Amino acid sequence: MDKALNYMALARKAGRIELGEEPVGAAARAQHARLVVVAQDASDHTWRRAKSFVAGTQQQCIKVPFSKDFMGMAVGRTSLAICAFTDPALALAFVQALPQPEAYREVLEELTLRTKRVRQRQAEQRAHQKNKQKGKRK
Repeated sequence: MDKALNYMALARKAGRIELGEEPVGAAARAQHARLVVVAQDASDHTWRRAKSFVAGTQQQCIKVPFSKDFMGMAVGRTSLAICAFTDPALALAFVQALPQPEAYREVLEELTLRTKRVRQRQAEQRAHQKNKQKGKRK
């Protein structure tokens, strides 16, 4: 469990996570949220809002076995009921570090696909930059 919470802390330090209902909603509307995470003791209203944020999109939403207090401590707050990872690789690592990750099979598949696409785009961009620099030298 600690490993998953460490990924939340890492994402916060990297600026790859939105914390709280309003920032999560804004990220989801802008299609930047890759994974919306809701604490197990969050209210039913918060869970419904989280599902409505991602409804009709490829963004994923899960309820995790952490309390609001534990999630909050991981990111330097007193409590946190909802957050959204904006980086697919960090979101994938977070889900894989959860206890019983096989329970989130569909989410894992989607995040794996998104991570693969991001890495492929990055490799293509590096190759393009390399080719651009070769052209300047001639």
